Amino acid sequence: MADVLMVYGSTTGNTEWVAEEIAKQMKGAGHTVAVKGAGSVTADGLCQGHDLVVFGCSTWGQDEIELQEDFVPLFEAFDSIGANGVKTAVFGCGDDDYTYFCGAVDAITEKLEKLGSKVVGGKLKINGDPGDARDEIKSWTDGVLAAV
Repeated sequence: MADVLMVYGSTTGNTEWVAEEIAKQMKGAGHTVAVKGAGSVTADGLCQGHDLVVFGCSTWGQDEIELQEDFVPLFEAFDSIGANGVKTAVFGCGDDDYTYFCGAVDAITEKLEKLGSKVVGGKLKINGDPGDARDEIKSWTDGVLAAV
């Protein structure tokens, strides 16, 4: 079974809810999962010692991609998270009325790939109320776990 670290940034609670939902599914499949808010972790070596690190972040801003404010300091220090060779997955919540719908997911994925991480499961982008996306979340989680 895999050792999973999930790190999320959430302002309204939607991304936190999704993180907890994913963690519940992963735990139900027998994996060990630690869920942490982005503001409570340090970047140095964050990915080391885990089989999978899952990042979740909401997106703000109309004119440019703005990551959730707790996630910004972590993202700015991503060069030190030790992602090279580590499997990662990325999800986020947003509103498709914005120009950069879930742009944080794209920005985080791009950075992880540049750091040598193997991003698995594709990008999970949730529009609006995440409670309406339970099937999508389950399907994405199953795909991520199949790649671990």
